[in-house]
Amino acid sequence: MPTFDDILEHIGQFGLFQKQTFLMMCLISAVFSPIYVGIVFLGFVPDFRCANPGVVEIRSKCGWSLEEELNYTVPGLDDSLYRSQCFQYDIDWNRTSLSCKNPLFNITDYSESNVPITSCKDGWVYDTTGSSIVTEFNLVCADSWKLDLFQSFVNLGFFLGSLFIGYVADRFGRKPCLLISLFITGVSGVGVAFSPTYPGVVIFRFIQGLVSKGSWLSGYILIAEFVGLEHRKTVGVLYQVAFTVGLLVLSGVAYGITNWRWLQLAVTLPNFMFLLYYWCVPESPRWLISQNRKAEAREAIQHIAKRNRKTVPETLEILTADEDVGKKQIPSFMDLVRTPQIRKHTFILMYIWFTCAVLYQGLIMHMGSNAGGDIYLDFFIYAMVELPAALIIIVTADRIGRRYPWAVGCIVAGIACLVNAFIPDGLHWLKITMACVSRIGITLSYEMICLVNAELYPTFIRNLGIMVCSSVCDLGGTITPFIVYRLAVIWKELPLIVFAVLGTLSGLLVLLLPETQGRALPETIEEAENMHKQEKISKITMSYFEVKTTEEI
Repeated sequence: MPTFDDILEHIGQFGLFQKQTFLMMCLISAVFSPIYVGIVFLGFVPDFRCANPGVVEIRSKCGWSLEEELNYTVPGLDDSLYRSQCFQYDIDWNRTSLSCKNPLFNITDYSESNVPITSCKDGWVYDTTGSSIVTEFNLVCADSWKLDLFQSFVNLGFFLGSLFIGYVADRFGRKPCLLISLFITGVSGVGVAFSPTYPGVVIFRFIQGLVSKGSWLSGYILIAEFVGLEHRKTVGVLYQVAFTVGLLVLSGVAYGITNWRWLQLAVTLPNFMFLLYYWCVPESPRWLISQNRKAEAREAIQHIAKRNRKTVPETLEILTADEDVGKKQIPSFMDLVRTPQIRKHTFILMYIWFTCAVLYQGLIMHMGSNAGGDIYLDFFIYAMVELPAALIIIVTADRIGRRYPWAVGCIVAGIACLVNAFIPDGLHWLKITMACVSRIGITLSYEMICLVNAELYPTFIRNLGIMVCSSVCDLGGTITPFIVYRLAVIWKELPLIVFAVLGTLSGLLVLLLPETQGRALPETIEEAENMHKQEKISKITMSYFEVKTTEEI
């Protein structure tokens, strides 16, 4: 029986159909980025201070500038930012004894050093013209943990969704999983935008995380299964480049829409437009064949051939003959650990997914905590740094292979973090340079693992394998803030040491995986198990021909 890759050689490996479908899937990838990192703008924390009606009155009476108001009325500006933002002087600013020049010096009841302070009583004043969930729900000071909870819930949604959406896609099909998850993503995103309470925002955000990653990965798997062997690497990398493009667009949209509710609505509505894909995108023929639904597979193949202006070969009849022959393959979580090689691949990939999340998000947090200036420009620049990683993969993956560039990317990210930890603060430009090198290295690893993860699992558990392995990535994203901020209390560069260890170990583990360059996607457990043997056979064969050629010369 011919494989689907054999059929693609006749009907087009990357014809008009694949190109149009690829562009449509890239839009899904771009729209996923605001969900993944939208907290940067939705949860933006501007400078703030305690609101105090008495201060407003005395400022108006004395004609203070903002700088004078802060110097006279905000405690501890030179000692602690947290202190200055979350506390106020416990005095009556309407006292007639207060002068307009250094008013605290005129208080006879207290000396300047022991003027009593108290926590904010009348809310806060935020130095921003826009709004975020922080400014609307006052997620600052004692309630600042609620912002962490907001992001933790979306990561928890990613994690739980990874466990069951991958199964749904492998059990019931890529297309229905994609469309249903897109619809729920859109509905829950609108719920986030219009929810009047903080608990409601968190609940809808959790639901959005539960399904949105599934739609992103379903789109990735679908396009990877539509194209031929020669183009799988390119579309896999460019699909992730579309995510980076989404980051760049997000910075511009957020700059133009400073109200968090309108921003949330703007980045959510495209999900409803994607429901039109129901009439444009067929089910994956690879998946249909793996489920022994050969008649439907033939219809999908004919659709692809027609769009590519190709003729379906006569050998296709073999697919539809004896439809009752063959067993329908039901995906199971146990398939990921039942056999030796797939079990090894699963555990290694889970660790690398975890490392990618910790380093990727951790480096953004670490750079952000040490950077100043325009948040929109900073975000745009840090997103631009990811583009060289895609170029490196495109140039090297087919010439050198997947494994060695991937391993080098992990190790370079780790070494750059280690070096950065010991660079003096005075060499700020060098610290930024090494941080960018680390970002390129871990982005390369992130993009490569998505590509190779799909190439290591057979078709009937491919989506399940990616979703389960990548679920550990979401656990990594959940603990990353604690690594960055809690360890920094001990030593501000300690998180970089942790990143260095995790990244270097990932690079070494990559070398234990088989090379997937130039290989057809495995269709069965046996094919996936034999990938290591095939690699050894290929090396032996290559060595034999090299020796034979040398003897002939």
